[in-house]
Amino acid sequence: MSRTQGRHRLSRRTKIATGGLALAIAVGGIVVATTTGNTGEASADEANPAFFVDILKVKPNQFDPRPVSGAATGTFTVDCGRNENQHFNPDNFIAQPGVRNGAQHLHDYVGNLSTNADSNNKSLVKSGTTCRNGDKSAYFWPVVRIDTGEEEKNEPAKVPDGDRAQADREAKTVQVACPDVASKLTDIPDQAMAEVDSNLDQLDSQADEANQRIAATQGQGGQDFVRNAILNPLKDRRSAILDRIAIAIGRFAQKPGNLGDLAPCATKPGKDTGTPTPPPSTTAGGALPGQDQNNELPGNDGKIVRPQRVQITFRGSPVGKVVAMPRFLRVLYGDAKVSTNGPANAKASWTCTGFENRVTDKYPICPDGSKVKRIHTFPSCWDGKNTDSANHRTHIVFPDQFGRCGNGFKAVPQLQISLTYDIPHDIQVKKQYKVDAFPQEKHNPGSDHDDFANVMSQRIMNGLVNCVNRGRICRA
Repeated sequence: MSRTQGRHRLSRRTKIATGGLALAIAVGGIVVATTTGNTGEASADEANPAFFVDILKVKPNQFDPRPVSGAATGTFTVDCGRNENQHFNPDNFIAQPGVRNGAQHLHDYVGNLSTNADSNNKSLVKSGTTCRNGDKSAYFWPVVRIDTGEEEKNEPAKVPDGDRAQADREAKTVQVACPDVASKLTDIPDQAMAEVDSNLDQLDSQADEANQRIAATQGQGGQDFVRNAILNPLKDRRSAILDRIAIAIGRFAQKPGNLGDLAPCATKPGKDTGTPTPPPSTTAGGALPGQDQNNELPGNDGKIVRPQRVQITFRGSPVGKVVAMPRFLRVLYGDAKVSTNGPANAKASWTCTGFENRVTDKYPICPDGSKVKRIHTFPSCWDGKNTDSANHRTHIVFPDQFGRCGNGFKAVPQLQISLTYDIPHDIQVKKQYKVDAFPQEKHNPGSDHDDFANVMSQRIMNGLVNCVNRGRICRA
């Protein structure tokens, strides 16, 4: 009897497919069940055996550019854990904002504790984080599962209802929008770092205080009140702090000019409170079943393998200094729909420990003693203006093979996320592990992807930039 026809596998597949179809009918949508098969036969939702390769048969293909004199050669590594708190959901607030279960596969989340389909800048800032240094950025990627065909039970996921409700409330509030300062600063001398960091913290605190006043005085005096009682005094306080930053830098290097232009803030209105929140598990195209109590979705099932190690590292540039990322910058790696969109944005991510100089777009079978690893190196050339773009890509792109950014683009710290998995060697040989994916991808390893939204404070980002520009090795 084949593995896909075992009794346990049939029972589980039938249950998932039936449950997903029932949910679709219940909410009035139409969906094609992706896991149903002929009577007495479960569909093959394990990864295609052709998707696997012996890593020893992959030739070395990773070569970093040689750094030039004055390059930013440092690294800044932040410890955000391994998703020990069971933060899973099939959402993607960057690529599909407001669409619950829109990813149709589960993501592992580290960093921001509240990340879900309804997340917005305001809700992300107010949330907690798993990162030891207080970095509230959102880092998330599709989970890896072991699928032997037997009944495998996962631990329950964190219930996102409270986070969704909080995000919805925050989206309706009016808040101040102030220009980012850290991304406009020049290379800050070491002697001025402590003073500059302290002043950046004060800028963030002032914005928080202004938001609290807006919330407390909502409906009092209209826009004139907000402008005269909150925004104008905020501008004056910011001007004083920006002057202190310029003076601190000017004591040891060229004094930056035009920082005063960053003093004025505006208000960013909330969304129309009369607009209904999208109902759970729906999009305009039909119903999308969410994960069940066992953290499985139609076509994405099996035992979730949490990474044994998650390494989040920001690197510099081999051709010069980097500038700070603006707060709320969105960055994508890879393409979750490579079969639909083509290979242009897809990236080879898979390798084995000890063989990181060779990566492949297939699932690796590693030698004994070596572990399966995914390496996601994000684009790092920013257009200097936008935190996002219509396709979520054109505002930040990859450098060329020499590490250079194109005209009009600036090098920012390059994020690299490495995920190491303790997958038993016999599971690798039997080709029984897979990455969660959209149904049409059929667990194609080439659809591997990763997402990042920068929610660092200006002080943390400033320290990161200083570290990599000075060629240091920093851990936070």
